[in-house]
Amino acid sequence: MSNDPAYKETWNHLAATFESALMHVAGYTDEAQLQASTEITLKWLSQTIGINPTDTFLEIGCGVGRVGRELAPLVSRWIGTDVSEEMLRHAADRLRGIHNVTLVPTNGYDLSQIPDASVDAVYCTVVFMHLVEWDRWRYVQEAHRILKPGGRFFCDNANIDSYAGWDLFLASAAVPPSQRPPHLSRCSSEPELRTYLRRAGFNNIRTHLGGVWVVARGEK
Repeated sequence: MSNDPAYKETWNHLAATFESALMHVAGYTDEAQLQASTEITLKWLSQTIGINPTDTFLEIGCGVGRVGRELAPLVSRWIGTDVSEEMLRHAADRLRGIHNVTLVPTNGYDLSQIPDASVDAVYCTVVFMHLVEWDRWRYVQEAHRILKPGGRFFCDNANIDSYAGWDLFLASAAVPPSQRPPHLSRCSSEPELRTYLRRAGFNNIRTHLGGVWVVARGEK
């Protein structure tokens, strides 16, 4: 059996329809729920790394543009990256008419299309749970590379040390090895995320706990 997570193939398949894409990135298709979750994300970003009208923001794993549709009007430029061309197709539909948006397909392992020191803020939300540890680390390194000096980074994942995170861990662990889908949810810990940011060279690193989530942020 191959050890390749096959991110592109997996997520293109899961995003074959808009409803399927929503279910696999959010767990529901209700627009009101989607809006409510987006407001929570924007609040986290505002309170941790800040949202400034002159910023160029980049999202790692933007999916259908859940956050981008609300964030793009608040900043100078919003760049949404995703491994799945199908996700980006849905995002383009949702973001139609917003003119400061750029959508960039990736290979699932880096941000090689994005120049060094070219963005003010990078965030990655509800994505690390679908990546193996080495690829989480790779994206933290890439975020540091593409940020301007003083740029800000935000990432989150389900916290294995929370009650809800442990339940999620047990649910994934209960799936027989031969039946584990590539997108099966994986948790992180506060020390893990802090270590990635520190080793990548970020400064002023802070972590935050909220319900099932652990958040890490830092500055270049």
